Amino acid sequence: MKRSPLFLTILVSALMVSGLEAGLKLPSLVGSHMVLQRDLANPIWGWADPGADVTVTIAGQAQAAKADEAGKWKVTLNPMAGSSHALRMTIASKGESIILSNIVVGEVWICSGQSNMQWSVSQSDDAELEIASANYPNIRFISVPQVGTQEKQDDFKGQWDICTPETAGEFSGVGYFFGRQLHQTLGVPIGLIDNAWGGSAAEAWISREVIDADTRLQNVAEQWKTTEANYDYEKMMADWKLKADEAKAAGKPAPRAPSNQLTGNQRPGNIWAGVLHPTIGYGIRGTIWYQGESNAGRAYQYDEVFALMISEWRKAWGIGDFPFYWVQLADFMAEKTEPGESSWAELREAQTKTLALPNTGQAVIYDIGEGRDIHPRDKQNVAKRLARIALARDYGKTIEYQSPSYKAMEVKDGKAILTFDNVGVAGLYAFDTQEVIGLAVAGEDKVWHWGVGKIVGPDKVEVSSAAVATPVAVRYAWADNPVANLYSRNGLPVVPFRTDDWPMTTDPANAPKPAQ
Repeated sequence: MKRSPLFLTILVSALMVSGLEAGLKLPSLVGSHMVLQRDLANPIWGWADPGADVTVTIAGQAQAAKADEAGKWKVTLNPMAGSSHALRMTIASKGESIILSNIVVGEVWICSGQSNMQWSVSQSDDAELEIASANYPNIRFISVPQVGTQEKQDDFKGQWDICTPETAGEFSGVGYFFGRQLHQTLGVPIGLIDNAWGGSAAEAWISREVIDADTRLQNVAEQWKTTEANYDYEKMMADWKLKADEAKAAGKPAPRAPSNQLTGNQRPGNIWAGVLHPTIGYGIRGTIWYQGESNAGRAYQYDEVFALMISEWRKAWGIGDFPFYWVQLADFMAEKTEPGESSWAELREAQTKTLALPNTGQAVIYDIGEGRDIHPRDKQNVAKRLARIALARDYGKTIEYQSPSYKAMEVKDGKAILTFDNVGVAGLYAFDTQEVIGLAVAGEDKVWHWGVGKIVGPDKVEVSSAAVATPVAVRYAWADNPVANLYSRNGLPVVPFRTDDWPMTTDPANAPKPAQ
């Protein structure tokens, strides 16, 4: 049978595509418009025919590598100074070449966590104005799709975009506003890699092998092993389809289809393998992180999980203790009229404890959340507080960036005198009222009462309660949605704290014993 010219054209095109896939190939993270981390030996990698020689040239340097038996190759570029001058990169192997254009060199940050990091510019405050003004050709971003799997992925579907009103709206709000602040302050290109996944648990961001081997997380590992052994998603879908058909026949709305926990964002190792792994090794300055809501029920364990996660990321990247800055949980849920226990306060404490790791920082934001919405719209001030940390610690800007934090307590004449660190040049400040609000006091009976607080020095607060003759412990902003007003003069709220070490309510070991 005679083939038409159209058929032959399609055949030739298919063969060309097939040949390209079998030969030289790059991951989505290595592409046109990307930002390379300045002053760093940046890895560039991809695939070619097994054993093939590969050469990468850019800005007057050429680096060579040989593809291994699986076709994987990697070169390391000599460090380059920051520059907004558009560069071209050529990757060549066996007569085939790929040319990447409009590459710049600047500062690259990963924007990670759960839904509050995923929350887009279009969902943030002043979205219309923010999108309309998003004309920054030297801010570039790329988003990693949400793939939950135990199999380590080497690539993902995505591309680097230039920041314009057409592209900025769906990118991470916190990520974009953080990057914009850095760009405006430093005047260098900014690259942002968004891999956030709403609702994700911290253990999903750690490799499964590490979770299973860590005795501290045995309860998490065992729980998931039980789930995996008994989980039948196909049966769940069949049952749902039957109920959906019945609802349709009765003219009623169908029930929600079940989600597959095995491919979801809670299973240990799922996000490490499916989302993070394809990006590991790309040249970065650091990470900003906004997560914790999904772990609040196990707050007693979060500092161990979180510290392990940060350490594993740093180990995988192999560039030392790169900066890792996070957002403490915002205020959420109903305000309480009486002081008491709080899982969210315990999670915030666990986040603060993680500052023991080197090169870490925390943005405190319990004053800019929304009690009725777990996704507060004010992402601009969140990003500014993160940017303060980076600008001061990584870029040498002389600005205050740490929230005041509890240092010591002295009890005298029935009053507790609290001393604070990091109060700034101008000292502590009570917003809106002269009285410091948000303090609770307890005596030997461990019963909490609201305290009356007064600033008595640039770094000191006096607190007392008519119901407590001799204070034994003080807590501040210890609630899901704290009403608290103590700041430094530069507008950074005091870190929530407790002076006691009484048992945490989220620890199963402290659960009430069943009646006999």
